[in-house]
Amino acid sequence: MITVTEATATAGALKRLSDEGVSIWLDDLSRKRIASGNLADLVANKNVVGVTTNPSIFQAAIGSGEGYEEQLTDLALRGVTVDEAVRMMTTADVRAAADILDPVYTASNGRDGRVSIEVDPRLAHHTGATIAEAKQLAWLVDRPNVMIKIPATKAGLPAITEVIGLGISVNVTLIFSLERYREVMDAYLAGLEKAAANGVDLSTVHSVASFFVSRVDSEIDKRLTGLGTQEALALKGRAALANARLAYEAYEEVFSGERFTALAGAKANKQRPLWASTGVKDPAYKDTLYVDELVAPGTVNTMPEATLNATADHGEITGDTVTGGYAQARADLAAVEALGISYDEVVQQLEDEGVAKFEVAWNDLLATVAKSLDSKGVDAE
Repeated sequence: MITVTEATATAGALKRLSDEGVSIWLDDLSRKRIASGNLADLVANKNVVGVTTNPSIFQAAIGSGEGYEEQLTDLALRGVTVDEAVRMMTTADVRAAADILDPVYTASNGRDGRVSIEVDPRLAHHTGATIAEAKQLAWLVDRPNVMIKIPATKAGLPAITEVIGLGISVNVTLIFSLERYREVMDAYLAGLEKAAANGVDLSTVHSVASFFVSRVDSEIDKRLTGLGTQEALALKGRAALANARLAYEAYEEVFSGERFTALAGAKANKQRPLWASTGVKDPAYKDTLYVDELVAPGTVNTMPEATLNATADHGEITGDTVTGGYAQARADLAAVEALGISYDEVVQQLEDEGVAKFEVAWNDLLATVAKSLDSKGVDAE
């Protein structure tokens, strides 16, 4: 457990980050983290004001078995399906985390204190099923500070509009391209318009758009390394930051435009950009690269705990590192394109891989839980 003295010594960079208008969310959740008091400690001592989850996170948490034994036994005795068991466990964790973060939610008027849970990744290309799943998850968690994660696939876009239109807060995930990001913002605005027509209080509806960072560098760097020229190698580690910075430029444009201004009059909230996949994949890069270099007001940075700790220890928060870099960002992406690396091809590949990875993790989780339920069912007899 972190002591107050330790927190005072290490929270400097995290506090500076918060003071710059960046909300720090933890990209992880497990029952052990909840029960041990670790999550509450991070909220109290490390400026954490939200939590994100995804299928891979739950696969790791529940796959470990730690903290889930009693509930698994109860579920086995009831003879529930594997899908129901997974949903009962994941929503229980999200509900408990939401309760821990409720004071933050209240103090921030709903802006932070949020916990995100993702729709079944197998539904990523099915609009109607995604909408139905989002409604079910919101009902199951039954906390005002839950956010339902919907992937930014083509099928996900109309689902975002419908779910926002019902007054359910949404975390749009797996955004890699600037074009898709604009479509996501458009889907959100359409959802707000629908919500207003439905008589929903727009001030209660919040959304973030999860723009993935490190995976862009991983893929483009691999292609630059393959080219091997001095010009190509000089561009390594620049594409992801450029992409994210141009996303923020698009955010500024859309949410200062006439369409949102009209909604803002009805107390609508901006859909904040959330930097996701901020753990550095290449050990050659500073481990706080995607934190230090993506500081801008009105953003969220969701970090794995290792990145959170690294930022607390040696993060260099020097003010806004986004808004002055748009021209350089465009030049960096143009230089990558000029070498024959297709931006459109890369971002589509990353979206496809992202959906596939989450589906694999979900299927692994289902298999793990099925095995556990079977064994406990035998024990119960």
